[in-house]
Amino acid sequence: MPTDPIPRTMQAVVYRGVNDLYVETVPVPRCGAHEVLVKVAACGVCPTDIKKIQHGTVPAPRILGHETAGTLVKVGARVEGWHVGDRVALHHHVPCMDCHACRHGAYAQCLQYLRTGITAGFEPAGGGYAEYVRVMRFCLPGLVKIPRKNSFLEGAMLEPVNTVLKAVNRLNLLPGDTVLVAGQGPIGLMFTGLLAARGMRVVATDFMARRREMARRYGARQALAPDSAEVAKVIRSATRRRGLDAAVVAVPVEAAVQQAQAQVRGGGQVLLFAHTRRGERGPVEYADICVDEKDLIGSYSSDFTLQREVARWVFSRRLDIRPLITHTLPLAQTAEAVKLAAQPTPQSLKVAVVQD
Repeated sequence: MPTDPIPRTMQAVVYRGVNDLYVETVPVPRCGAHEVLVKVAACGVCPTDIKKIQHGTVPAPRILGHETAGTLVKVGARVEGWHVGDRVALHHHVPCMDCHACRHGAYAQCLQYLRTGITAGFEPAGGGYAEYVRVMRFCLPGLVKIPRKNSFLEGAMLEPVNTVLKAVNRLNLLPGDTVLVAGQGPIGLMFTGLLAARGMRVVATDFMARRREMARRYGARQALAPDSAEVAKVIRSATRRRGLDAAVVAVPVEAAVQQAQAQVRGGGQVLLFAHTRRGERGPVEYADICVDEKDLIGSYSSDFTLQREVARWVFSRRLDIRPLITHTLPLAQTAEAVKLAAQPTPQSLKVAVVQD
């Protein structure tokens, strides 16, 4: 397939320090024999990007962005199965599948997984906020072809949906169980949609009325403000006073954790998904865990082995993520995209950076 010549330089948004993002001209990454070069079409703004940018949790300079999709413009001589012109979704973390962590299924703790295998320059950091990215050899198994009927934006959403599906799989649930999802931002709505599609009765909470409306659209039986006295009443009624079978806390709010722990039945589970900042502490009632056998668990990042299943969910639109993407901004406005994602309005959900 004919393609435009690959330039020597490109535009990229470079992280230079806390809240410092600059559009700069940098070299286009050079692609090796076992690698591919992708022209970026879309990259979602992830909360982990926001944390790095606003709190300086990684050294500068870096080119961030990892919820990425685009078109192959160069395929290394020793790469098989891929061709120039293929539309692809990327996966920036791929485990070795052989170490102690991988043998236990703890892929996010694998040392290879902790390496980022996609870069636009500087220390590899995803690179989706640039015109081109280089996909290293060990991340090639994470490529997924985007069907013709689907958009690049849908392809870019494979990564966040993967993180949610991984977390859902950690829950010991039966069809018909009742699950609280605290927080109905883009990730919370993905949880609501996946859990409802699997036959769970979802109670969703969020302070924003529009997000509660979206939760109902994605299958929630009830959608309430978290500080409403009705939350406990609804849960008691829905579970015949047993309590929740599980709760997903998709916001980094201590009150949400406490509410989840109080409402989960004995033997139930509370899953933390948004508490990713080191050093945060919270009170824990140890008897809840020991005597009542309530599990307090976490889930972080994605599971490479779920990528094909995730593609079926997204590309079939059984989980239709298109309504979640409310704002798309050009590469030059990446800083504004990050700000909007960090400080959402009642009208905003998922924010993405897009390129021609």
